[in-house]
Amino acid sequence: MDNVSVASTAEEKRAHRLEEWLNPQVEFVSPKAATSYKERAQRMIDALSVKEPDRVPVFTGVIGSMPAYEYGLDYRTVSYDYDKLTRTWDRFNEDHAVDLDSFFLPATILPSKVLDLIGYRLYNWPGHGLPNNARGFQYVEGEYMKATEYDAFLRDPSDFWLRGYLPRISTMFEAFRMLKPLTHIVELPMTDFASLALPDVQASLQALIDAGKEYAKYAQMTRPLVFKAMGSGYPLVSSTYCKAPFDTLGDTLRGTKGIMMDMYRHPDKVLAAVDRIADLTIETTIRSAEKTKSIIIVFPLHKGADGWMSQKQFETFYWPTLKKVIDALNNEGFIVQLFAEGKFDSRLDSVNEFRKGFVTWRFDQTDMAHAKAVLGGNCCIWGNLSTSLLVTGTPEQVKKRCHELIEICAPGGGYILCSGASADEIKLENLKAMIEAAREYGVYRK
Repeated sequence: MDNVSVASTAEEKRAHRLEEWLNPQVEFVSPKAATSYKERAQRMIDALSVKEPDRVPVFTGVIGSMPAYEYGLDYRTVSYDYDKLTRTWDRFNEDHAVDLDSFFLPATILPSKVLDLIGYRLYNWPGHGLPNNARGFQYVEGEYMKATEYDAFLRDPSDFWLRGYLPRISTMFEAFRMLKPLTHIVELPMTDFASLALPDVQASLQALIDAGKEYAKYAQMTRPLVFKAMGSGYPLVSSTYCKAPFDTLGDTLRGTKGIMMDMYRHPDKVLAAVDRIADLTIETTIRSAEKTKSIIIVFPLHKGADGWMSQKQFETFYWPTLKKVIDALNNEGFIVQLFAEGKFDSRLDSVNEFRKGFVTWRFDQTDMAHAKAVLGGNCCIWGNLSTSLLVTGTPEQVKKRCHELIEICAPGGGYILCSGASADEIKLENLKAMIEAAREYGVYRK
């Protein structure tokens, strides 16, 4: 039994997770790499714990597909050719990891062959809905759950997902409409599994197998980069992706137009649905995070931003179930990162409800002085270095802005220098300027 499972309090569980991160079972390439790993990990741990580290940490994992373009390739090429993908990122790290104080993984490069095999409709990517020379992928919003289907979703979410939602977002799953609900299964296989004899269902199951094999190739090629990073002295913040229950309903199922209308036409159903989603989110996220030994659970917050809904709507529809999920994850010792896309200036006074060091906020465009004043004593804050500045600005301009952010956010600890969002066209010299600024202006003690 591991230390986390025997810990009794949330604080003990959190401490054990961080201790395992600080002292991983890794074969380092040299004693220097082992020392560098611990220094970098401790710097992040101190910041996340709202303490003063030796200096302000810098998170530069915002580069998207930039390494491909540094070496004359593009997103489409590396998303289909996993060998070129791994060799390109490996070369980029060999050339620049020391200067950038970070090791980069191709986390935002989707395995496009897998998407082709499953006939994925939720994204467009280069060569599929986007020009071949496009630099990334795009989400395709739609009404993937109808307003009349709330009751079906609430009655049996897994059945709705399997036989309703998935057939709409993937050609591979279209035949799953022919399956019977799993709750129908009793004991007579000739009736319960008759749909498995249908050619379309069999073709879908074979496509699943083919997609799984293709994903295994992608994972086999990219996984060694993880071990190389750690062995070379670069701690990777293992994280699990999650969504606010309202965003799952509004982004994934109903779409923006649908959920906006539902808040007025079907408020009770919206509240029932987000509460049901919250319970499912807690269960599946904890299971996934335990399996991957994650430390941080990352929530990209979409529809809670300023201007999207009123403060009353935020406090009614958005925040209560998000807080329910965060509390459950914190109780298991996980640190939650809330990525506040857009602006959250009007929300800050109502969201500082957590134990110190258990929630960290990454801000896109939020006023950092306000965020520091409201949250800084309780939460680590990241971000608000303009992504546009990193793409179009000069190193001198970047250093100047980093200096300003450090002066505002670093006192007392609990700040990580980071851009407001990711981009594929960030200038390499501007990333280096971020590191230089932290080393020059962000030192707490000599």
